[in-house]
Amino acid sequence: MSEDRIERETLIEAPLDRVWSLVAEPGFWVSDTAGLSGTVAREGESMVAKNAKYGDFPVRVEKVEPPTYLAYRWASAFPGQELREDNSTLVEFTLTEEGDKTRLRVVESGFAALAGPDHVRSQAVKDNTDGWPQVLDALKKRAEPSSA
Repeated sequence: MSEDRIERETLIEAPLDRVWSLVAEPGFWVSDTAGLSGTVAREGESMVAKNAKYGDFPVRVEKVEPPTYLAYRWASAFPGQELREDNSTLVEFTLTEEGDKTRLRVVESGFAALAGPDHVRSQAVKDNTDGWPQVLDALKKRAEPSSA
């Protein structure tokens, strides 16, 4: 496992535009779902993703290339702190159309540059390594049509 980078991907049985609309909600991976409605990623904008269980996380939209690429910066290891280069990681989402499905790839990097002791960086890598599969599963459930 890299101490600076996490990479995950999933294939979602939904069209690209459907997956894009969900990934373009800043902080969707940590925010309580109710706080997301109506938010759309715009380069340079910042917001706070609120999560009742884990706290409030500053999120800044770094780059938007509809409908295939989004990059966000967030302070996952430092909830409640103002976003800075030394307390945040870069989260990049790449969407690729595969027939009527969408492959979603997430890369989170920058853990090695986080301020603080080594155990803070290691814990952030561990927490987020464990968290991304859950996030991708939840996104898949939101994006895919229900089987009912």
